[in-house]
Amino acid sequence: MKQGIHSPLSGLRVLDLSRILAGPWASQLLGDLGADVVKVERPGVGDDTRRWGPPFLKDREGNDTGEAAYYLCANRNKRSLAVDISTAGGQGLLRKMAATCDVLIENFRVGTMARYGLDYPSLRGLNPGMVYCSITAFGQEGPEAAAPGYDAMIQGRGGLMSITGVPDGQPGEGPQKVGVAMADLTTGMYAASAIQAALLARYRTGEGQYIDMALFDSQVAMLANQASNYLVGGQVPGRMGTAHPNIVPYQAFATADGHLMLAVGNDRQYARLVTAMGLPELAADPRYATNLARTEHRAELVQCLESRFVQQTSGAWAECLAQAEVPFGPINRIDQVFDDPQSHYRGLKIELPHSQAGSVPSVANPIRFSDTPVSYRYGPPTLGEHSREVLQEWLGLEQAELDTLSSEGVI
Repeated sequence: MKQGIHSPLSGLRVLDLSRILAGPWASQLLGDLGADVVKVERPGVGDDTRRWGPPFLKDREGNDTGEAAYYLCANRNKRSLAVDISTAGGQGLLRKMAATCDVLIENFRVGTMARYGLDYPSLRGLNPGMVYCSITAFGQEGPEAAAPGYDAMIQGRGGLMSITGVPDGQPGEGPQKVGVAMADLTTGMYAASAIQAALLARYRTGEGQYIDMALFDSQVAMLANQASNYLVGGQVPGRMGTAHPNIVPYQAFATADGHLMLAVGNDRQYARLVTAMGLPELAADPRYATNLARTEHRAELVQCLESRFVQQTSGAWAECLAQAEVPFGPINRIDQVFDDPQSHYRGLKIELPHSQAGSVPSVANPIRFSDTPVSYRYGPPTLGEHSREVLQEWLGLEQAELDTLSSEGVI
């Protein structure tokens, strides 16, 4: 499949030495935007997430391909190059590729790339215009720089779990991990943004640069208003379940047959809400008339709303609140998300080609450009699927050279 010639990053070469999620999430976004992304993997092993199942993708005959759904979510629009970077031959290949690439992404532990001669200082002389992005748990410097780390422990250490979950004293109390790997995903998004900013800087200066990304830093940055609440107000935020620390009412409510999520963002919406619920007196009550007053009398107001919401079904409330133009929504299961008419209209489920399965379902990139659309050129590759193709294209290697590299176990 050919490059999307009208995509924003068409013609850009990305050498991706990352695995698991943060790095692959960043490189997948660059691939969606048109970059030629080569995913470098260890021969016979590959990205750890290839085995993070079940579930596994089925081939055309209904047998497991060994490709886990986890891996599939973060590796489209890439080509897989299987290279043993522990060998001198593998290191030599990657140095040659680094000399021709625009971006290199890696997420090995601090010091590993230097041992292979593939660190930024070693490669910068070969390619001064290269943007080199390292992703680690705690960054390249500091007391924890050498420590390993995965998303879940970073969610804990970075404060997210302390504000996620049911409050103390309520059934089900305790800290909770977010349902997806938020530290990894946000680091990947920050990394992709930083890479593109560095490329823009290169356009002006002609020079590349080094980017040091840390899961811990990204997680702390994503505390957003909760961090600001502490830094400005001096009070340590805690777990509030589905409730919002600064806005009331802004939480889930039980109905006669389920739940709905209410998101009232201003006093006008609040007045429309309680009027539509048949509780107009709550709009004029000075204890609830403003958001500041509502936050001070949160418990009493929420109790009033809870007792009213359980009197009707979710469907009845949906009709009522939609007519009143009050922001709310169902709490959908994942299958319901993909059955949602809005999902269908926006094309959020897509099908990509796969060499073993024929096709593989994926979630669409959410970016909508008017003139330079996202392109879907490759499904998630099988391990080493494009090794020869990539080395021929990037380095101009002949078949005999490729055969030698293969026989020596380099590729």
